[in-house]
Amino acid sequence: MINIHEVEETNAMIEKENLDVRTITMGISLLDCIDSDLATLCGSIHDKIYRCAKDLVKTGEEISRDYGIPIVNKRISVTPVALIGAAACHSAGDFVQIARTLDETAKEVGVNFLGGYSALVNKGMTPADELLIRSIPEALTTTDLVCSSVNLGSTKTGIDMDAVRLMGTMIRETADQSGERLNGCSKLVVFCNAPDDNPFMAGAFHGVTEGDVVLNVGVSGPGAVKKALESIHGADFETLSETIKKTAFKVTRVGQLVAREASRRLGYPFGIVDLSLAPTPAIGDSVADILCEMGLEYAGAPGTTAALAMLNDQVKKGGLMASSYVGGLSGAFIPVSEDQGMINAANAGALTIEKLEAMTCVCSVGLDMIAIPGDTSETTIAGIIADEMALGMVNQKTTACRLIPVPGKTVGDSVEFGGLLGRAPIMPVNRFRCDDFVNRKGRIPAPVHSFKN
Repeated sequence: MINIHEVEETNAMIEKENLDVRTITMGISLLDCIDSDLATLCGSIHDKIYRCAKDLVKTGEEISRDYGIPIVNKRISVTPVALIGAAACHSAGDFVQIARTLDETAKEVGVNFLGGYSALVNKGMTPADELLIRSIPEALTTTDLVCSSVNLGSTKTGIDMDAVRLMGTMIRETADQSGERLNGCSKLVVFCNAPDDNPFMAGAFHGVTEGDVVLNVGVSGPGAVKKALESIHGADFETLSETIKKTAFKVTRVGQLVAREASRRLGYPFGIVDLSLAPTPAIGDSVADILCEMGLEYAGAPGTTAALAMLNDQVKKGGLMASSYVGGLSGAFIPVSEDQGMINAANAGALTIEKLEAMTCVCSVGLDMIAIPGDTSETTIAGIIADEMALGMVNQKTTACRLIPVPGKTVGDSVEFGGLLGRAPIMPVNRFRCDDFVNRKGRIPAPVHSFKN
């Protein structure tokens, strides 16, 4: 039973501590749109998305107004496009046409982003998968709202190193084609163990095991967690853990309310609440600041991985008590550009890519929104990706990379992305070569604990 004190606490979180529902994401299956004729396919994709999502933005705004809960983004995810376009697409340019259809339709219904320009290649690439991957640079640089993801490995199958090597090349090409806009790489993420129901961009896609149309909600609230920890400054670990858990419970209940109400008003089933702590560039809305409140001078200082592990675990425990349908990524995001505390730590030299790699062993995602020198080689990018995929494969968790080579920039420079993407310092990468390793053909085998039948 919710009492008036809890209502007042939640109101304070919204008004003073940047608590919000980060996104309502409508997942839409496009399996019934498949056709061997490209024009027919694109027409069916437009009609299906428009029919399902035409009221999504209006409904989100009405819920926000009625309940006083900020709902920052309204988004769409679709079935991985490599599957949808396999019969109709015979070139990379054919897939780009689908991307432009998705972009135009997303603008027509008014959403912020559309995810699902994706391929799932953790065990190998079909011809359609490879064509879509090779189309990514043009698709992302000639559209505004389309986001792309590629799943390169899993605990059950290992890592497709041919696809890893290809993605190293595609990320460089996307950066080069994006030029000063830099929007291409910010909309591109590679995964190991990608979940089917993630509502957060750029990695959202609608898995083939999902229903026809599903509503997933992503909540946030690092500011609320930090404020709660300030009230017990210096307390022991048990008190610290309990405080994080209770705050995560309250944050998740807000997401559950919005998800249920959106489901009722739109007439589509509620899928999951993703309770990830997702930071923004706003002061006070930082995961790094939570780590500092726990006793670290900067994120990246000794003890950071332990602090992040505890934070992530308690967030999940609190969220699981608040909703029976927790999914997606759920935990703590550590993007460098979107978190002012992370930016400060990187500028101070406390945070390196290697330390971030260690932190990704215990957090929700991985190396997220990291700007690197524009002359970083394709093989070095592929090597960084391979390391991150290995962490996810061996630890049976989701890991990811969203790397942004910035043409003309080097270590010591910074880059402005604007909006929620913020700004980022150019971080140094290890300059020792890995060419002979990543240029080997084939697949890294799955670890021994993958065999569970």
